[in-house]
Amino acid sequence: MNQAPPKPSVLFVCAKNGGKSQMAAALMRDLAGEDVLVYSAGTKPGKELNPQSVESLREIGVKVGGEYPKPIADDVLSQVDAVVILGSEAKLEPQPGRRCEVWETDEPSTRGIEGMERMRLVRDDIRRRVEQLHRELTAG
Repeated sequence: MNQAPPKPSVLFVCAKNGGKSQMAAALMRDLAGEDVLVYSAGTKPGKELNPQSVESLREIGVKVGGEYPKPIADDVLSQVDAVVILGSEAKLEPQPGRRCEVWETDEPSTRGIEGMERMRLVRDDIRRRVEQLHRELTAG
């Protein structure tokens, strides 16, 4: 019997695990369905998800579900194929044998753009990157 190849997996990390990493994980889950195992975590998890982040996803029909900020689990970190760090606040040592990327995401607040307009721009930047990562993880 032929076994199906293992599913690719990715861990999205940011500092608080309340905004960007949750956004990336939700976008990947929505895009990949069951084809990619998706995790998210924070180096210093906050207490709740960023409401504007959740709302910006809802606007495009993407659900966050029962997600909440959580710390990085060593077992997940040691098993995933790719680790993506979003933004410059989270610091994580490169993982041997793992694809590791840092996404310096668009930060509209540096241009004076705030609120939901800011969050939509951040979402759209992350969405483009997630789409590319999905293509790479599922190619072949």
